[in-house]
Amino acid sequence: MRNKIIAVNAVIVALVGLLAFVLVRASLGAAANDIPRLDAEARHDAESGVARFELDGFRAETWLETKALDPGVLNALTVASPDARGNAATSFCNDVLEAAKNAPVFESARPAALFLLDATAHVAGRSTTTLDRGADLGSLYPGLKKALTTDEKGLGGVGGVEVWFNRTRNDQFLAAWAPVRDGQGHLLGAIALGLPLNDELSQVSDVTSGRPLSLVTSDKDSVAVLTHSANSSGALDALVSGDAKDRVKQALTTGGAPTLVSDDFVVAAAALTALSGARAAIVVGGARTLLEGAGAIPGSILGVTVLGLILVVVGGWLLGAYISRPINQLEEGLLAILNGQQDKRFELDHAELGGLAFRIDQLLNQLMGIEEDNTDADGRPSRAPTAQNFTDALAVEDRETGDSASIHALAAESPDAYYKRIYAEYIAAKRSLGEQTDHVSEQAFVTRIQGMERDASNKYGMPVRYQVQQRDREVVLLAVPLPG
Repeated sequence: MRNKIIAVNAVIVALVGLLAFVLVRASLGAAANDIPRLDAEARHDAESGVARFELDGFRAETWLETKALDPGVLNALTVASPDARGNAATSFCNDVLEAAKNAPVFESARPAALFLLDATAHVAGRSTTTLDRGADLGSLYPGLKKALTTDEKGLGGVGGVEVWFNRTRNDQFLAAWAPVRDGQGHLLGAIALGLPLNDELSQVSDVTSGRPLSLVTSDKDSVAVLTHSANSSGALDALVSGDAKDRVKQALTTGGAPTLVSDDFVVAAAALTALSGARAAIVVGGARTLLEGAGAIPGSILGVTVLGLILVVVGGWLLGAYISRPINQLEEGLLAILNGQQDKRFELDHAELGGLAFRIDQLLNQLMGIEEDNTDADGRPSRAPTAQNFTDALAVEDRETGDSASIHALAAESPDAYYKRIYAEYIAAKRSLGEQTDHVSEQAFVTRIQGMERDASNKYGMPVRYQVQQRDREVVLLAVPLPG
């Protein structure tokens, strides 16, 4: 029995689990691997990243334009002594950098460096250090040099935004600058700031798609990863330099490129076309799914199915033991009785089979002529439980044939006297056996007796009344047919 219970339930659990696994896997696969939608979302995320990256640069440029009007910048650039000019420029850059750290326009990507440049794009002073004075940034960053070009009258020069990346100088900035002019409009130089590229990319990722971002550039046949956002990984950088290299180069040339869908990643690139200087692009990488973590759901269903099978085995074993143990006891007891152990009885405390064992004991007592012991531990007769309806306690014999005198006396008794007497006799007999009679009312007893009399009269074809007798520690009602 135990094995059958386990087998049936295990098959049910296994079928339901496997069916759920197949259906969920198919549904999630169709929903999560929609290639056209993955392509469209990757392109959108790349273009959103580029737009936000460029916007942050232009906002920084606009903020610098207000600082370029500060009288302190003119004083720093017009001091005659080179040392004094350098000290004044550094002091001014420190003040502007401190103001930039508290400016809402920069959000979480705060400027890391401020530069004050002369009209030839040489560093007059830099914040927090004196080592950069006189450095020719124009030769390193062509966009800056071109923006500060003037005519023979010293007029011209525009602001701009550029990616500055130089490992030797440890430059990794999204740089913005604004021209500084005197009262006649002649270009005196520029004020520039640098936003750390990795902080800027992380901020762009947070406010756009939340996907990993890499900033890349191309040099002939190679593609170089300049930096990436904080949530990026080596897998994306490897794809950019490997399988996605052609897409990135195409994006740098045309501004956009087809999306690359690999086994695990979706990669899209978009060029920073609005920035000055060298070509650069933002690459967006994401998992090859529209539902993050969807691949683990079918596996979890299998795991739950296995757990269900384990619970079925444990539960089936316990349930089988709960049922088979008393059945084995009954079988062994009956076998003992058949082998001559006639005093064998079953004392089985079991919710389902305890009643069956008790009836078997009663049957054995009747078959062997043994009177059942219905006394308690102190030798007192057991009392029947209180019930709302006492009719189950009425023991009725089919028919009694007495002598003619007693039958005529019973027939001559008035109905009221007859019912009062038989009720009193019934109650007295029950109480003598130690049984409770509080639940037996006279009205209910009389109603029940009258119904029994009608049934018996129809059966015998003559009037019937009842007598109370006590037999073998049991009170019975005997039907007595009356003469017509």
